[in-house]
Formats: sequence, structure tokens, C-alpha cells
Amino acid sequence: MKNKRKGVYSTNPNFKYDDNDDEIQTPIAEKQSLTVHIDRRRSGKTAVIIKNFIGNTTDLKHLGRTVKEKCGVGGGVKNGEIIIQGNIREKVIYILEDKGYKCKKVGG
Repeated sequence: MKNKRKGVYSTNPNFKYDDNDDEIQTPIAEKQSLTVHIDRRRSGKTAVIIKNFIGNTTDLKHLGRTVKEKCGVGGGVKNGEIIIQGNIREKVIYILEDKGYKCKKVGG
């Protein structure tokens, strides 16, 4: 795991880093309402973007990995969004609803 601490120096021997990113509690899937967007990239390729996830980045990355594995495609997690390659929005929605998330189609 990478060290996120960059450029912090203190002469205080009791100084503690503020690492509260992973301390955010992720609500259960039934209480989350995700939006599933379709996006056409510059190169003409289509991607599905999952937005409005509430929780810490570790859970977001785990959800993204699970969706990518079940769809058999590539993608990534960036800026709090999950990007899935391809025009497979219906399959993504089915997987998310099967895990208990509420999903809403947006765009396209």
C-alpha cells in the first residue's frame, strides 16, 4: 500500500496524521442509490460510469473490482466513480441490484 503522506513535517513529538479517508462508514447496499451513466469517449468507445457511491475508497474499489470481474471487462475507479468499459449498462445494473443497490439509469 502506498504512503499517502507527502510533504508533512512537524517538530511536535505528539503530532498525529489525519488519516480519516478509510474511517468513513459505508452504509449498507440497500440504503445507497447509485446512478448508472453511459458515456461515449473521444475515441468512439463507450463506457458505463457508476456514480453517487457513499463510503470509503476501499469499499468503492472492491465494488468496482467485483463488477469488472462479473462482466469480464476492464475499467477502473477514479474520482469516486467506477468506470466500466463497454456498452453493458443493463448487465451492470443487474449485478448492482443483485448485490442490493438501488440503481437509476441516467442519459443515453
